[in-house]
Amino acid sequence: MSTSSFRVRYRMLPSKDDPNAVEVCDAPCDEPQLKRSWLREFLSRETYYGSLLFNIGAFALPALYATLSKLWVANIDSSQVVTTDVYTYIGVIVEVLNDGLPRASWTVMGDKSTRTQQSRISLSYTLIIFQTFFGFILTIIFIASAERLAGAFVPAAVRQTSLTYVRISSVQALSSAVETAVSNCTRSLDHPDVPLLISCLKFFINIFLDLLIISRFHVGTRAPTVNTQALIRMACDLSSATAGLAYFIYIVVKLQRRSLEPSSKSRPSLASLQTLAIPGKWTFMESALRNAIYLWLISGIVSTGSDYATAWGVFNTIRWGIFMVPVQALQASALAFIGHAWGEWRAQVGATLRRPKATKKDLLLITHKAWVSCAIALAVEVPVCLFLSFWGIESFAYYLSESESVASTTQHMWKTIDWCYIFYALNAQIGAILLATTTRWYLIQALGSNLLWMLPWAIVVTRINMTPDSAWHYDSIIFGGALVFDFFNVGLVVAIWAWLLMRGRVSLSPVSGNL
Repeated sequence: MSTSSFRVRYRMLPSKDDPNAVEVCDAPCDEPQLKRSWLREFLSRETYYGSLLFNIGAFALPALYATLSKLWVANIDSSQVVTTDVYTYIGVIVEVLNDGLPRASWTVMGDKSTRTQQSRISLSYTLIIFQTFFGFILTIIFIASAERLAGAFVPAAVRQTSLTYVRISSVQALSSAVETAVSNCTRSLDHPDVPLLISCLKFFINIFLDLLIISRFHVGTRAPTVNTQALIRMACDLSSATAGLAYFIYIVVKLQRRSLEPSSKSRPSLASLQTLAIPGKWTFMESALRNAIYLWLISGIVSTGSDYATAWGVFNTIRWGIFMVPVQALQASALAFIGHAWGEWRAQVGATLRRPKATKKDLLLITHKAWVSCAIALAVEVPVCLFLSFWGIESFAYYLSESESVASTTQHMWKTIDWCYIFYALNAQIGAILLATTTRWYLIQALGSNLLWMLPWAIVVTRINMTPDSAWHYDSIIFGGALVFDFFNVGLVVAIWAWLLMRGRVSLSPVSGNL
């Protein structure tokens, strides 16, 4: 076989005698072997593009099922489609818990340069136990307050028949808490295959049981109900979260066996909880503020009537379902690799320095993956917005709702504000810079968005008499305007953050490799 002029650089693994020793050498390589190495690296879960492929799969399957589940319910009873949105709104409340400590994983567990592998695993254990405990507490609270939840998020016409659905859906507080903790921990540890496994199990088991029990072709003569669909979803959520947790433990055991670090058992601890709480308190406050205002506005939408509330639910199912998958996957990959780059920079300048200075080159290396994600997001979202604004949305909405009035309203919503989601796609990637580095600054940008835009509008809508005919005039300004405002707001805050970081005026917590 002829060899080309290509040469490949080999990096030797650290030895037990000197874990920090690294040797690099050049060796000739034939072109096919080089191509195979490049492809293997591209598809590796430890690279940005490889993790992106895993994350697309992990986000796509739940989004696809969320869409299909509305089809099942519409076939059972179209008036109950709005009831399924309770699952989403309970998820929004649980999001306050899931957006707290779990989002601190990017800057804490994502730091593989200044923290040891044992400490990152200990932090993972602590986070999962914390989330599981409080997820269980929230489930008990939701079940006990089912009537109040239905009163806030279900139109009056179907409120009484929705109580059982609300109680069953409450269990997602536990399952989603475990799933979010495991997913964030494993993504930070460069194992996006774990969230993909969770999504695959949830999707395929859900689809199999739905086809078997509640679809038009279901087995048996007993008529399925919307509560049957809720029971299936609950069982699948719990089983997939449990499977993900088991896979996580298997991976952790394997990592510890391969580790060259001094042998010590990783275990949850109060010290690890405190380490997570330092950045996690800022993300918790941001989520609590954002979701409280959102649910306040949603309760107003529900009160305007069943058709309008159903249309808003269908719009969000379409927009936040399949068509938001690339944005979510890009953000997850950007968060992981910005966290890695941030940890590497902290290790270089001194992990104990409270006010280190960054150069322009440092900032480019730290934020590089955010700008790559922005470029890809634009390439995907602009064609989606243009194409679907003219074709397909009304028919899609009708399939999900079995209602012509709901489909027409959904189409109007899409044409009015879908272009704003292009700004959201960029905002999500730029905001990842703050979320994976300094969560205090992430809270600062959130305060600007929520206090200067969302909160004033939330107060305004309580002072005006909104009807189904006039509601969208205000809601389009509120929700669409928020997406545009957030983009400029986060851009300004990131620019200020970068300017201050280059001058050594951003206060950082010292990092201990053992915590």
